[in-house]
Amino acid sequence: MEEEKWGRRIRAFRKLKGYTQEELAKDLGISVSVLGEVERGNRKPKEELIKEIASIFQVSIEELMPEQHGKEVKLHVKNS
Repeated sequence: MEEEKWGRRIRAFRKLKGYTQEELAKDLGISVSVLGEVERGNRKPKEELIKEIASIFQVSIEELMPEQHGKEVKLHVKNS
């Protein structure tokens, strides 16, 4: 369930920012199939991938983070 919410958010931001799956996957250094699995909710994105996506989209991790029943899904990100 949480995977689907991450996937929907990532896909929405990707489209909002004008990226194709191919372009975003290339910028992230992952395959289109992996990105597709994340966007469909079949794979939960790892914290490092979430940080990279937020950086590419120039948004905070909090903005990218899905909400769950009115509360944000918790992500344990170590400060760099």
